[in-house]
Amino acid sequence: MINGIVNVYKEKGFTSFDVVAKMRGIFQQKKIGHTGTLDPDAQGVLPVCLGRATKVCDLLTDKDKEYETVLLLGVCTDTQDLSGEILERKEVHATEDEVKKAILSFVGDYMQVPPMYSALKVGGQKLCDLARKGVTVERKARPVTIHEIEILSMNLPEVRMRVLCSKGTYIRTLCQDIGEKLGCGGCMKSLLRTRVAGFMIDEAIKLDELEARLKSGDNSFIHSVDSVFTQYEKVSVLETADKLVRNGNRIPQELICDMQDSFKKECIRLYGWEGTFIGLYSYKAETEDFKPIKLFQTEL
Repeated sequence: MINGIVNVYKEKGFTSFDVVAKMRGIFQQKKIGHTGTLDPDAQGVLPVCLGRATKVCDLLTDKDKEYETVLLLGVCTDTQDLSGEILERKEVHATEDEVKKAILSFVGDYMQVPPMYSALKVGGQKLCDLARKGVTVERKARPVTIHEIEILSMNLPEVRMRVLCSKGTYIRTLCQDIGEKLGCGGCMKSLLRTRVAGFMIDEAIKLDELEARLKSGDNSFIHSVDSVFTQYEKVSVLETADKLVRNGNRIPQELICDMQDSFKKECIRLYGWEGTFIGLYSYKAETEDFKPIKLFQTEL
């Protein structure tokens, strides 16, 4: 079984599940998961986790994400993008300065109502399944954070912009909300995800290229599991502690190589005596030892 993370470039027409299904066939293994849904019409970065790296999926899903999107003003659709039915068209009378001011007003925290056409569940049913049946249900607004918006170009009624945002943010809904604020309505014309955590668009690999490289024996595009955690200090255990860590036990500080006070301040990347990445640990002052937070390698 292959363990690691692949920075996949999801192309238009594929769902995130399509990508996972395709990769299960390519790698001939079932234990594969993606790290955050992208709409079929969206493109860009989709980190996919293989084997033990699937334990990273929830951690990457929680990370901030960056997008490039085109906002189309004056058009409202039932899906908040151009894949849906057009509900209304309006003239755009706002000036470029007014549009810019409205867009930048969304930087910061705001309460966003998830769209009906989404994978969120209400009462055990996906909102998108209900929407396709013509059913609309009340959705509670959820807090999201727009860290940055950079307007890349403006040719009204279209605006191309870069958005850095928190998990759970719907760019489609942001586009609609901007349109509503301007009084002309709006929707998302296109979406490109350019970054998830440290995975960048210029390093993403398309499925066809991935398959060809793997067949040629080149798997250099597979990132190791611990590459996601380079913000934490790398720490090894003494040889006598190897069995303890591989059994998922807590580790006394006396069994840490070159123990330093800095190891006690935040999570550490813990490695076995021979250099195998075991997982993330954190120091517990009351017991003066390190407790496992997330384990990736425990078998002997």
